[in-house]
Amino acid sequence: MRDNICPHMEVVPLVNLNLIKMIVPETLELLEKRYIILREVKNNQPIGRRALSANIGMSERNVRTEVENLVKLNLLNIKNMGMYVTDDGEKLLVELSEIFQEIIIKPGLSKEVTNILGVNECYVVSGDSSLSDLTLNDLAKAASDVLISHLKPNSVVGVTGGHTMLAVSEQATSNGDFKNVTIIPARGGLGNDLKTQANTVASKLAQNIGANYKLLYIPDSIGQDINEIANKNKEIKDILDLIERIDIFIFGIGRADIMARRRTLPEQNIEFLKQNQAVAEAFGHFFDIKGKDVFEYGSAGLSLNKYLEIPKVIGVAGGEDKSEAIIAISSLRKDIILVIDESAAKKIITKNIKEEFI
Repeated sequence: MRDNICPHMEVVPLVNLNLIKMIVPETLELLEKRYIILREVKNNQPIGRRALSANIGMSERNVRTEVENLVKLNLLNIKNMGMYVTDDGEKLLVELSEIFQEIIIKPGLSKEVTNILGVNECYVVSGDSSLSDLTLNDLAKAASDVLISHLKPNSVVGVTGGHTMLAVSEQATSNGDFKNVTIIPARGGLGNDLKTQANTVASKLAQNIGANYKLLYIPDSIGQDINEIANKNKEIKDILDLIERIDIFIFGIGRADIMARRRTLPEQNIEFLKQNQAVAEAFGHFFDIKGKDVFEYGSAGLSLNKYLEIPKVIGVAGGEDKSEAIIAISSLRKDIILVIDESAAKKIITKNIKEEFI
Protein backbone atom coordinates (compact mmCIF):
# COMPACT_ATOMS: atom_id res chain seq x y z
CA MET A 1 0.00 0.00 0.00
CA ARG A 2 1.32 3.39 -0.95
CA ASP A 3 2.09 5.75 1.94
CA ASN A 4 1.09 8.92 0.12
CA ILE A 5 -1.91 9.18 -2.16
CA CYS A 6 -1.20 12.86 -2.87
CA PRO A 7 2.17 12.85 -4.66
CA HIS A 8 1.96 16.58 -5.37
CA MET A 9 2.16 17.45 -1.65
CA GLU A 10 5.38 18.99 -0.41
CA VAL A 11 7.85 16.73 1.39
CA VAL A 12 8.56 18.98 4.38
CA PRO A 13 5.16 18.64 6.10
CA LEU A 14 5.36 14.87 5.65
CA VAL A 15 8.81 14.71 7.28
CA ASN A 16 7.63 16.77 10.23
CA LEU A 17 4.57 14.59 10.70
CA ASN A 18 6.65 11.42 10.55
CA LEU A 19 8.97 12.79 13.24
CA ILE A 20 6.00 13.64 15.43
CA LYS A 21 4.60 10.13 14.95
CA MET A 22 7.90 8.62 16.04
CA ILE A 23 8.47 10.78 19.11
CA VAL A 24 5.04 11.75 20.41
CA PRO A 25 2.35 9.87 18.44
CA GLU A 26 -0.33 10.94 20.92
CA THR A 27 0.21 14.53 19.79
CA LEU A 28 -1.19 13.74 16.34
CA GLU A 29 -4.26 12.13 17.89
CA LEU A 30 -4.90 15.25 19.96
CA LEU A 31 -4.25 17.53 16.97
CA GLU A 32 -6.69 15.53 14.87
CA LYS A 33 -9.37 15.59 17.58
CA ARG A 34 -9.15 19.35 18.09
CA TYR A 35 -8.95 20.06 14.37
CA ILE A 36 -12.14 18.06 13.77
CA ILE A 37 -13.93 19.95 16.55
CA LEU A 38 -12.83 23.35 15.23
CA ARG A 39 -13.78 22.48 11.67
CA GLU A 40 -17.20 21.11 12.66
CA VAL A 41 -17.99 24.17 14.75
CA LYS A 42 -16.90 26.46 11.91
CA ASN A 43 -19.16 24.60 9.49
CA ASN A 44 -22.23 24.64 11.79
CA GLN A 45 -21.82 27.64 14.10
CA PRO A 46 -23.51 28.43 16.36
CA ILE A 47 -23.67 24.85 17.60
CA GLY A 48 -24.17 23.29 21.03
CA ARG A 49 -22.07 20.55 22.63
CA ARG A 50 -24.72 17.86 22.23
CA ALA A 51 -25.15 18.51 18.50
CA LEU A 52 -21.39 18.71 18.04
CA SER A 53 -20.95 15.40 19.85
CA ALA A 54 -23.53 13.73 17.59
CA ASN A 55 -21.99 15.20 14.42
CA ILE A 56 -18.46 13.95 15.06
CA GLY A 57 -19.26 10.72 16.92
CA MET A 58 -17.41 11.75 20.08
CA SER A 59 -18.75 11.41 23.61
CA GLU A 60 -20.15 14.56 25.19
CA ARG A 61 -17.60 14.20 27.99
CA ASN A 62 -14.67 14.26 25.57
CA VAL A 63 -16.22 17.12 23.64
CA ARG A 64 -16.66 19.12 26.84
CA THR A 65 -13.01 18.59 27.81
CA GLU A 66 -11.62 19.58 24.41
CA VAL A 67 -13.97 22.55 24.04
CA GLU A 68 -12.75 23.89 27.39
CA ASN A 69 -9.16 23.56 26.18
CA LEU A 70 -9.92 25.29 22.89
CA VAL A 71 -11.68 28.13 24.72
CA LYS A 72 -8.58 28.60 26.93
CA LEU A 73 -6.47 28.77 23.76
CA ASN A 74 -8.79 31.48 22.38
CA LEU A 75 -9.76 29.28 19.44
CA LEU A 76 -13.41 28.82 20.41
CA ASN A 77 -15.93 31.19 21.95
CA ILE A 78 -19.12 30.10 23.75
CA LYS A 79 -22.18 32.36 23.61
CA ASN A 80 -25.85 31.90 24.46
CA MET A 81 -26.66 30.54 21.01
CA GLY A 82 -23.78 28.07 21.03
CA MET A 83 -20.10 27.81 20.08
CA TYR A 84 -18.26 29.92 17.52
CA VAL A 85 -14.74 29.74 16.10
CA THR A 86 -12.72 32.85 16.98
CA ASP A 87 -10.62 34.82 14.50
CA ASP A 88 -7.53 33.02 15.79
CA GLY A 89 -9.34 29.71 15.35
CA GLU A 90 -10.22 30.51 11.74
CA LYS A 91 -6.62 31.44 10.95
CA LEU A 92 -5.43 28.19 12.50
CA LEU A 93 -7.93 26.16 10.48
CA VAL A 94 -6.57 27.66 7.26
CA GLU A 95 -2.98 26.90 8.26
CA LEU A 96 -3.81 23.34 9.32
CA SER A 97 -5.99 22.42 6.36
CA GLU A 98 -3.13 21.42 4.03
CA ILE A 99 -1.24 19.52 6.71
CA PHE A 100 -4.40 17.78 7.82
CA GLN A 101 -4.86 16.32 4.34
CA GLU A 102 -1.88 14.14 5.20
CA ILE A 103 -3.17 12.91 8.56
CA ILE A 104 -6.81 12.19 7.71
CA ILE A 105 -5.60 8.85 6.34
CA LYS A 106 -5.07 6.49 9.27
CA PRO A 107 -2.19 4.20 8.27
CA GLY A 108 -2.58 1.76 11.17
CA LEU A 109 -6.24 1.09 10.47
CA SER A 110 -5.59 1.06 6.73
CA LYS A 111 -3.00 -1.68 7.08
CA GLU A 112 -5.14 -3.71 9.49
CA VAL A 113 -8.20 -3.67 7.22
CA THR A 114 -6.03 -4.42 4.18
CA ASN A 115 -4.71 -7.53 5.94
CA ILE A 116 -8.12 -8.64 7.23
CA LEU A 117 -9.84 -8.37 3.86
CA GLY A 118 -6.79 -9.47 1.88
CA VAL A 119 -7.20 -6.65 -0.63
CA ASN A 120 -4.50 -4.81 -2.57
CA GLU A 121 -4.96 -1.42 -0.95
CA CYS A 122 -7.23 0.20 1.60
CA TYR A 123 -7.27 3.82 2.72
CA VAL A 124 -9.10 4.57 5.94
CA VAL A 125 -10.19 8.18 6.45
CA SER A 126 -10.60 9.55 9.96
CA GLY A 127 -14.15 9.92 11.27
CA ASP A 128 -17.66 8.76 10.41
CA SER A 129 -19.02 10.02 7.09
CA SER A 130 -22.56 8.97 7.98
CA LEU A 131 -22.54 11.56 10.78
CA SER A 132 -20.52 14.41 9.32
CA ASP A 133 -20.63 16.02 5.87
CA LEU A 134 -17.06 17.18 6.46
CA THR A 135 -15.90 13.59 6.94
CA LEU A 136 -17.85 12.62 3.81
CA ASN A 137 -15.90 15.31 1.95
CA ASP A 138 -12.63 13.91 3.37
CA LEU A 139 -13.62 10.44 2.21
CA ALA A 140 -14.56 11.78 -1.21
CA LYS A 141 -11.34 13.79 -1.55
CA ALA A 142 -9.24 10.75 -0.67
CA ALA A 143 -11.14 8.65 -3.24
CA SER A 144 -10.77 11.27 -5.97
CA ASP A 145 -7.04 11.55 -5.22
CA VAL A 146 -6.68 7.78 -5.55
CA LEU A 147 -8.56 7.87 -8.85
CA ILE A 148 -6.48 10.72 -10.25
CA SER A 149 -3.24 8.98 -9.28
CA HIS A 150 -4.20 6.06 -11.55
CA LEU A 151 -5.33 8.03 -14.61
CA LYS A 152 -3.41 7.48 -17.84
CA PRO A 153 -3.70 9.01 -21.32
CA ASN A 154 -6.83 7.72 -23.07
CA SER A 155 -8.23 6.13 -19.90
CA VAL A 156 -11.96 5.40 -19.94
CA VAL A 157 -13.31 5.86 -16.43
CA GLY A 158 -16.66 4.40 -15.43
CA VAL A 159 -18.59 5.87 -12.49
CA THR A 160 -21.81 5.08 -10.66
CA GLY A 161 -24.27 7.46 -9.06
CA GLY A 162 -25.23 8.02 -5.44
CA HIS A 163 -24.53 10.57 -2.70
CA THR A 164 -20.99 9.32 -2.00
CA MET A 165 -20.01 9.36 -5.66
CA LEU A 166 -21.52 12.83 -6.07
CA ALA A 167 -19.22 13.98 -3.25
CA VAL A 168 -16.25 12.33 -5.00
CA SER A 169 -16.99 14.28 -8.17
CA GLU A 170 -17.37 17.54 -6.24
CA GLN A 171 -14.14 17.11 -4.29
CA ALA A 172 -12.01 16.17 -7.30
CA THR A 173 -9.36 18.71 -8.29
CA SER A 174 -6.27 18.38 -10.44
CA ASN A 175 -3.71 20.39 -12.38
CA GLY A 176 -2.89 17.39 -14.56
CA ASP A 177 -3.48 17.07 -18.29
CA PHE A 178 -6.48 14.78 -18.65
CA LYS A 179 -8.00 16.10 -21.86
CA ASN A 180 -7.64 12.64 -23.42
CA VAL A 181 -9.39 10.93 -20.49
CA THR A 182 -13.08 10.12 -20.88
CA ILE A 183 -15.49 9.81 -17.93
CA ILE A 184 -18.71 7.87 -18.52
CA PRO A 185 -21.63 6.59 -16.43
CA ALA A 186 -21.27 2.84 -16.01
CA ARG A 187 -25.01 2.41 -15.44
CA GLY A 188 -28.28 3.95 -16.57
CA GLY A 189 -30.23 6.47 -14.50
CA LEU A 190 -31.64 5.41 -11.12
CA GLY A 191 -34.30 7.20 -9.07
CA ASN A 192 -35.64 10.73 -9.43
CA ASP A 193 -32.83 12.76 -7.85
CA LEU A 194 -30.93 14.28 -10.77
CA LYS A 195 -28.04 15.39 -8.53
CA THR A 196 -27.01 11.83 -7.69
CA GLN A 197 -27.43 10.28 -11.15
CA ALA A 198 -24.38 8.62 -12.71
CA ASN A 199 -24.66 11.10 -15.59
CA THR A 200 -24.34 14.02 -13.17
CA VAL A 201 -21.38 12.42 -11.40
CA ALA A 202 -19.60 11.75 -14.70
CA SER A 203 -20.06 15.28 -16.04
CA LYS A 204 -19.10 17.01 -12.77
CA LEU A 205 -16.03 14.82 -12.26
CA ALA A 206 -14.89 15.41 -15.84
CA GLN A 207 -15.36 19.16 -15.59
CA ASN A 208 -13.43 19.36 -12.32
CA ILE A 209 -10.36 17.53 -13.63
CA GLY A 210 -10.46 18.78 -17.23
CA ALA A 211 -11.48 15.48 -18.85
CA ASN A 212 -14.04 14.58 -21.52
CA TYR A 213 -17.35 12.95 -20.70
CA LYS A 214 -20.22 11.18 -22.41
CA LEU A 215 -23.69 10.53 -21.01
CA LEU A 216 -26.10 7.61 -21.08
CA TYR A 217 -29.71 8.76 -21.44
CA ILE A 218 -31.58 5.63 -20.43
CA PRO A 219 -33.04 4.39 -17.11
CA ASP A 220 -31.11 1.68 -15.32
CA SER A 221 -34.26 -0.44 -15.07
CA ILE A 222 -34.57 -0.83 -18.84
CA GLY A 223 -32.90 -4.24 -18.55
CA GLN A 224 -32.69 -6.58 -21.49
CA ASP A 225 -34.41 -4.14 -23.86
CA ILE A 226 -31.15 -2.17 -24.00
CA ASN A 227 -29.78 -4.15 -26.95
CA GLU A 228 -32.86 -3.49 -29.04
CA ILE A 229 -32.69 0.24 -28.24
CA ALA A 230 -28.95 0.37 -28.97
CA ASN A 231 -29.52 -1.10 -32.42
CA LYS A 232 -31.78 1.86 -33.19
CA ASN A 233 -29.78 4.62 -31.52
CA LYS A 234 -26.12 5.24 -32.41
CA GLU A 235 -25.52 7.55 -29.42
CA ILE A 236 -26.60 4.87 -26.96
CA LYS A 237 -24.66 2.20 -28.85
CA ASP A 238 -21.49 4.32 -28.73
CA ILE A 239 -21.68 4.77 -24.95
CA LEU A 240 -22.39 1.06 -24.43
CA ASP A 241 -19.33 0.29 -26.53
CA LEU A 242 -17.32 2.66 -24.33
CA ILE A 243 -18.51 0.80 -21.22
CA GLU A 244 -16.83 -2.28 -22.65
CA ARG A 245 -13.58 -0.28 -22.82
CA ILE A 246 -13.58 0.94 -19.20
CA ASP A 247 -10.11 0.50 -17.70
CA ILE A 248 -10.79 2.29 -14.37
CA PHE A 249 -14.04 1.92 -12.45
CA ILE A 250 -14.88 3.88 -9.30
CA PHE A 251 -18.15 3.15 -7.53
CA GLY A 252 -20.04 3.54 -4.29
CA ILE A 253 -20.69 0.38 -2.29
CA GLY A 254 -24.34 0.11 -1.27
CA ARG A 255 -26.31 -1.84 1.32
CA ALA A 256 -28.61 -4.45 -0.17
CA ASP A 257 -31.73 -3.45 1.78
CA ILE A 258 -31.40 0.26 1.03
CA MET A 259 -30.62 -0.26 -2.66
CA ALA A 260 -33.51 -2.72 -3.03
CA ARG A 261 -35.87 0.00 -1.84
CA ARG A 262 -34.16 2.61 -3.99
CA ARG A 263 -34.58 0.38 -7.02
CA THR A 264 -38.24 -0.15 -5.99
CA LEU A 265 -37.96 -3.92 -6.19
CA PRO A 266 -41.18 -5.88 -5.67
CA GLU A 267 -41.77 -7.12 -2.12
CA GLN A 268 -41.23 -10.76 -3.14
CA ASN A 269 -37.75 -9.85 -4.40
CA ILE A 270 -36.95 -7.96 -1.22
CA GLU A 271 -38.05 -10.98 0.81
CA PHE A 272 -35.88 -13.21 -1.39
CA LEU A 273 -32.87 -10.97 -0.64
CA LYS A 274 -33.53 -11.25 3.10
CA GLN A 275 -33.84 -15.03 2.95
CA ASN A 276 -30.56 -15.27 1.04
CA GLN A 277 -28.83 -12.85 3.43
CA ALA A 278 -27.90 -10.28 0.81
CA VAL A 279 -25.83 -7.47 2.37
CA ALA A 280 -24.41 -5.55 -0.60
CA GLU A 281 -25.44 -4.12 -3.94
CA ALA A 282 -23.27 -2.95 -6.79
CA PHE A 283 -24.00 -2.33 -10.50
CA GLY A 284 -27.35 -4.14 -10.37
CA HIS A 285 -26.18 -7.24 -8.47
CA PHE A 286 -26.91 -8.22 -4.87
CA PHE A 287 -24.33 -10.19 -2.89
CA ASP A 288 -24.13 -12.04 0.42
CA ILE A 289 -21.24 -11.38 2.81
CA LYS A 290 -19.03 -13.95 1.05
CA GLY A 291 -19.50 -12.26 -2.32
CA LYS A 292 -21.97 -14.77 -3.75
CA ASP A 293 -24.22 -13.20 -6.37
CA VAL A 294 -27.69 -14.02 -5.01
CA PHE A 295 -29.82 -11.79 -7.24
CA GLU A 296 -29.39 -9.80 -10.45
CA TYR A 297 -31.57 -6.82 -11.18
CA GLY A 298 -31.93 -6.52 -14.95
CA SER A 299 -30.33 -3.17 -15.70
CA ALA A 300 -28.47 -1.19 -18.32
CA GLY A 301 -24.71 -0.86 -18.38
CA LEU A 302 -21.79 -2.56 -16.70
CA SER A 303 -22.17 -6.32 -16.16
CA LEU A 304 -20.63 -8.40 -13.40
CA ASN A 305 -18.45 -10.23 -15.93
CA LYS A 306 -17.14 -6.92 -17.27
CA TYR A 307 -16.51 -5.68 -13.70
CA LEU A 308 -14.29 -8.68 -13.04
CA GLU A 309 -12.22 -7.85 -16.15
CA ILE A 310 -11.60 -4.13 -15.53
CA PRO A 311 -7.89 -3.52 -14.79
CA LYS A 312 -8.43 -1.07 -11.91
CA VAL A 313 -11.46 -0.89 -9.59
CA ILE A 314 -11.96 1.51 -6.66
CA GLY A 315 -14.75 1.00 -4.12
CA VAL A 316 -15.86 3.84 -1.83
CA ALA A 317 -18.06 3.59 1.28
CA GLY A 318 -18.48 5.08 4.73
CA GLY A 319 -20.41 4.42 7.93
CA GLU A 320 -20.33 1.33 10.13
CA ASP A 321 -23.60 0.12 8.60
CA LYS A 322 -21.69 -0.40 5.32
CA SER A 323 -19.17 -2.80 6.89
CA GLU A 324 -20.85 -6.01 5.69
CA ALA A 325 -21.31 -4.55 2.21
CA ILE A 326 -17.61 -3.66 2.08
CA ILE A 327 -16.67 -7.19 3.16
CA ALA A 328 -18.92 -8.68 0.48
CA ILE A 329 -17.62 -6.53 -2.38
CA SER A 330 -14.03 -7.15 -1.27
CA SER A 331 -14.64 -10.87 -1.73
CA LEU A 332 -15.31 -10.41 -5.44
CA ARG A 333 -11.86 -9.08 -6.30
CA LYS A 334 -8.88 -9.02 -3.98
CA ASP A 335 -7.13 -6.49 -6.24
CA ILE A 336 -9.75 -3.85 -5.43
CA ILE A 337 -8.69 -0.51 -3.94
CA LEU A 338 -10.92 0.48 -1.02
CA VAL A 339 -11.47 3.97 0.34
CA ILE A 340 -13.54 3.78 3.54
CA ASP A 341 -13.97 5.71 6.77
CA GLU A 342 -12.84 4.98 10.31
CA SER A 343 -16.25 3.86 11.57
CA ALA A 344 -16.57 1.24 8.81
CA ALA A 345 -12.98 0.08 9.39
CA LYS A 346 -13.49 -0.42 13.12
CA LYS A 347 -16.68 -2.40 12.52
CA ILE A 348 -14.86 -4.65 10.04
CA ILE A 349 -12.12 -5.25 12.59
CA THR A 350 -14.70 -6.06 15.28
CA LYS A 351 -16.41 -8.54 12.96
CA ASN A 352 -13.09 -10.19 12.25
CA ILE A 353 -12.32 -10.55 15.96
CA LYS A 354 -15.74 -12.19 16.45
CA GLU A 355 -15.02 -14.45 13.44
CA GLU A 356 -18.26 -13.44 11.77
CA PHE A 357 -16.70 -13.74 8.33
CA ILE A 358 -13.56 -14.78 6.37
